[in-house]
Amino acid sequence: MEFFVYILLGVTSIVGLTFIVERGLGLRWHKVLPPEVESAVASCRNPEDVPMLQRVCQQHDSPLSRLLLLAAERLTWPKADNVDALQTRARHEIVKLERGLVVLEIIVGIAPLLGLVGTIAGMMSAFSIVGQTGLTDAGKLAHDIAVILNATLAGLLIAIPSLIFWSYYSKKVEMLAVEMETLCDEFVRRQYREHSEAGLPPEPQITIR
Repeated sequence: MEFFVYILLGVTSIVGLTFIVERGLGLRWHKVLPPEVESAVASCRNPEDVPMLQRVCQQHDSPLSRLLLLAAERLTWPKADNVDALQTRARHEIVKLERGLVVLEIIVGIAPLLGLVGTIAGMMSAFSIVGQTGLTDAGKLAHDIAVILNATLAGLLIAIPSLIFWSYYSKKVEMLAVEMETLCDEFVRRQYREHSEAGLPPEPQITIR
């Protein structure tokens, strides 16, 4: 039983490390919000600048680029409809950014429990032997118990880093989402303000959430 638990702990640690590294690479700031795209958004102040922004977004594929391309392609739509489409696509992009975080959250919960199961199983086995043969060597029993407790220690050593990175990545996704919302909102407001100044009917003011 203890051997099986240690195998599970080993698999859990490998899976956790894999997702920690993968999300660390996937959530790099410049990968989600390329500086070139941010600069293009700042420079895109009227409809004539939109093709330039589209070219930059196509050259630097990222969640922000895909959202801006979607908004740019639908500038002929009413603002409310464009924003609704943007919100729907943004939710999909956030789900992609959160990919793997639920695995880390699960590991945070199950790793200590697996360690506890291993410890309990080991102690049951040790005390069963003592019950059959008697306590002939207290020192050996104490050593065996110390070894058995390694399962609990292993579970905690797996759970603690997973908790740290899960919290950090969750906060980072939130920060990235706010920044993407700000940039997309800035782009949409500028373009529809130009439409309004051109004499088209004013569009309702909708905040991207």
